[in-house]
Amino acid sequence: MAGTYTKLIYHLIFSTKHREPLISPRLRAELYPYIGGILRDQGGHLLEVGGMPDHLHLLIRIKPDISVSGIVRLVKANSSKWVNERPDQAGRFAWQRGYGAFTVSLSQAPMVSQYVRNQEEHHRKQTFQEEFVEFLNRHEIEFDEQHLWD
Repeated sequence: MAGTYTKLIYHLIFSTKHREPLISPRLRAELYPYIGGILRDQGGHLLEVGGMPDHLHLLIRIKPDISVSGIVRLVKANSSKWVNERPDQAGRFAWQRGYGAFTVSLSQAPMVSQYVRNQEEHHRKQTFQEEFVEFLNRHEIEFDEQHLWD
């Protein structure tokens, strides 16, 4: 086999620093396409994006030569710089240090896409913190709750 053939799909979750509600509907309308552009520049694709004022969910596809940590670092650094350079930005915008990254099989991508798209409905029943802990548990990721929100 001469080529490399992949379809690497990830569900990424990260919040604003201290889970501050910094993503207004007006900012969201421009931020989501901007993040899509960052991914395209790296040869990736933003399959779905959704979130709340304090966090984002991204369903992405990336090339095999870029790491998940690398793409998260680029998305967070470039998007926070872009937000902070906006003339209408009041106060300092920043993302939390950490993130959650979960692999998604092609067969499950439509279901995850719908979940990401319906964040407002989902968060009528569950906080971001409860949701994130549920993801960690569902994916059998060990964590120390004492340091989870540092």
